[in-house]
Amino acid sequence: MSFEIRVNDQDFDTVPRPGQCLRTYLRERGCFGVKKGCDAGDCGACTVQVDGEPVHSCVYPAVRAEGRAVTTVEGLAKDGELHPMQQRFLDAQGFQCGFCTAGFLMTTSALSEEQLADLPRSLKGNLCRCTGYRAIEDSVRGVKHTERPCAGQAVGRSLGAPAGPQVVTGTARYTFDIDVEGLLHMKLLRSPHPHARIVSIDTSAALRVPGVQAVFTHHDVPDTLYSSARHEHPTEDPDDTRVLDDVVRFVGQRVAAVVADSEGAAEEGCRRIVVEYEPLPHVIDPELAMLPGAPVIHPKGPESRIFRAEDNVCGEVHGELGNVERGFTEADVVYEETFQTQRVQHASLETHGCVAWFEENEESGEERIVVRSSTQVPFLTRRALCALYDLPMEKVRVIAGRVGGGFGGKQEMLTEDIVVLAALKLHRPVKLEFTRPEQFYGATTRHPFKVTVKVGARSDGVLTALQFRVVANTGAYGNHGPAVMFHSVGESMGVYRAPNKKVNAYSVYTNCVPAGAFRGYGLGQVTFALESAMDELARRLDIDPLILRERNVIGPGEHMEGPLGEEEDLHVASYGLDQCLQVVRDALADDRSAELAPPGWLVGQGFAMSAIATGPPGGHFADATVKLLEDGTYDIAVGTAEFGNGTTTVHKQITAGALGTTVDRIAIRQSDTDVVKHDTGAFGSAGTVVAGKAVMKAANALAEQILSFTAEYARTPRSLVRLNADAVECDGRTVPLKEVFEAARGQGVELTADGHWGGSPRSVAFNSQWFRIAVDPDTGEIRILRSVHGADAGKVMNPLQCRGQVEGGVAQALGATLFEQVLVDERGEVTTAAFRRYRLPAYADVPRTEVHFTETSDAIGPLGAKSMSESPFNPVPPAFANALRDATGIRFTEAPFLRDKVWQAIAAHRAGRRPPRA
Repeated sequence: MSFEIRVNDQDFDTVPRPGQCLRTYLRERGCFGVKKGCDAGDCGACTVQVDGEPVHSCVYPAVRAEGRAVTTVEGLAKDGELHPMQQRFLDAQGFQCGFCTAGFLMTTSALSEEQLADLPRSLKGNLCRCTGYRAIEDSVRGVKHTERPCAGQAVGRSLGAPAGPQVVTGTARYTFDIDVEGLLHMKLLRSPHPHARIVSIDTSAALRVPGVQAVFTHHDVPDTLYSSARHEHPTEDPDDTRVLDDVVRFVGQRVAAVVADSEGAAEEGCRRIVVEYEPLPHVIDPELAMLPGAPVIHPKGPESRIFRAEDNVCGEVHGELGNVERGFTEADVVYEETFQTQRVQHASLETHGCVAWFEENEESGEERIVVRSSTQVPFLTRRALCALYDLPMEKVRVIAGRVGGGFGGKQEMLTEDIVVLAALKLHRPVKLEFTRPEQFYGATTRHPFKVTVKVGARSDGVLTALQFRVVANTGAYGNHGPAVMFHSVGESMGVYRAPNKKVNAYSVYTNCVPAGAFRGYGLGQVTFALESAMDELARRLDIDPLILRERNVIGPGEHMEGPLGEEEDLHVASYGLDQCLQVVRDALADDRSAELAPPGWLVGQGFAMSAIATGPPGGHFADATVKLLEDGTYDIAVGTAEFGNGTTTVHKQITAGALGTTVDRIAIRQSDTDVVKHDTGAFGSAGTVVAGKAVMKAANALAEQILSFTAEYARTPRSLVRLNADAVECDGRTVPLKEVFEAARGQGVELTADGHWGGSPRSVAFNSQWFRIAVDPDTGEIRILRSVHGADAGKVMNPLQCRGQVEGGVAQALGATLFEQVLVDERGEVTTAAFRRYRLPAYADVPRTEVHFTETSDAIGPLGAKSMSESPFNPVPPAFANALRDATGIRFTEAPFLRDKVWQAIAAHRAGRRPPRA
């Protein structure tokens, strides 16, 4: 069979394999800009143009491209000049992690004027999880937002991401955008049972499949128990996990790993494995799981640090401040209700996975294993791998390339453990890349919460008591379970003054897909309940909800007190909550969006607020090194990973400000265990306030080194020496940085400086969200007429990037509010394991949110900055719920607010019946 195809003006004649899609064919030809997001035609990350028409290459058979011209993002630029659409995406920074960007470029660059006029329809085949779509729309419309760099004045400016040119040309390298010689492929056999003991496994037929190199079962792994969650202090999580276990605890748990020459052979090997199971009783409701007689999911001893294994309680906290019973007796109005939130998938477009291979350690000359992973925590992953396989640190290197989205989901070790096992056993390179369905049943989700809140107040609106009962469903394993539960009842309660507070909270095992870290880390679930309750309390008191908040929130300099005690290192080091609430008041004052509602629709408005600590408790560590290079430019080495959080840009801006230079004169090496001593990781919104502070300390120290050395070298008083972009000014004499470097080298001096920050003390960031919505009472359809967000980010390091973080958080929260939910059946099996069954917000679903930053400067954060990655999510669901209550008169207590649920509730309400639990 002959075959000819033209790819980016280059001819190929390799015949595709039977059934091969165009996506894999192109990637095998080196077109790594063609991404795998779903392999089902749902997300658009794989979009290419065939004879000028955009197609989803993951569902386009490669043989259909015979005789055709295929263009990928790598071929969009011509003669060294970016395509106009690529330039627009750079100018508007129409990306964050950038994994979806190539697909958007290939779609939008082919749109006609008529199609450009109808973006909701034209972009329905492309999904973005990071941006909230405003930046993408601005890119398509040709709106420019980026500013030019200015020496020594980088902080506070909207500079573009350093990797922007690589992102828009498809040359940014994500986890799997590499060629590894002799690579083997791994596939996992997963459990069909929610709870069962493995009686026997027969792998003989699998090993006879041509190309299969090995099959690994629980017989081949260490007995060591650990947690897949990654924290600086491993004792924060129960040790309840084995690499492969002889007991499975949820449908989808890995049972065996097949390693083969190709993915197809590995998949066939999995099908040939024969497993005999002994089914065990299972439980999927956390309330039932705590009752006497429930199946015990983890019958382990105290060494696992499970709080009450016999009752399936992974973790629990109980505490009281004052006397809540007395507080409720003193109240004129008491409101009590139970709220529930659902499982939500992180839905990062780059799935979990890693590649492991062997290389020579340049320092020692000895062989070591290298793991390239889609992770937020390369250093913590290395530490866990070394502990699991008894390896010295110098024998393991972990690298994160550019990561295609995280949102907390990649603060786990879900693939590296099994891949390293296979690589060590076979001494061959091994790759494991999750499919999109595996992301749903083999990774983690947001914790489902059941929150009963009781709040009391006097007639003047002053709170007298606040009480929570929280039950978090951690699923089959306790990764992040206790920590999420503990964090959920921290700042959520602490932001309000009340003399009497009480909490009883439980993190409970069930035979469901494990939950894990997710944007907000439990705060969003409890904030949904509390802010809904505060809105209802305001109605019953007949007090403006804004005034009720202002009457009860903590003020500047006050400590956040809760029933679990005060966190000593947590301080309100800058206060922007009053300004966040003023943003809402101003929106209400000038709002005319109700006029946009269709006739007959119900219109309502509502708001909510939230607070979050600017980093995790217990220490979050970062090391950084900044040095002068031979050519007079600078180099930053920092451990934190880049996955659309913008830390790379901010770190360069901080360094440029300290050294009086421009960001284009600074290179950065990051997310590699070789480059610095340690970095806890890119989670807990720590990229700016922890790693950024380490970078600032290193840059300031280097600036002083350069100035002091040059003053002595040029025989100029230190007070008359200053740095500029590429030289040192010495009282009228200009000494180029190249000369400074050579002079220092000649004297045996290395101009380099280290910085370290331990993440403590911590400050508090605040957010507010306001919506006006319209609801069609005859269909349940909801339209967002206006969306306004107030963000207290301290000194905003990069307004464009920070605005993007807020918009992305609002968009992700709207998905969780309106339609996203990971559904499980009576066996705990996930039934929504595809994007077409799990609805993500598309361009047409997300409004343009007006983002207003407060004018504050933090006393703790670097240069006055605070974190702003997680917190925008938290006030969105309750703000929407409050607007929905205002429009319909119904308090919806269970997320998401699906259209049919809204319609049923309105119909019942109008008929005088009690609405179904909404």
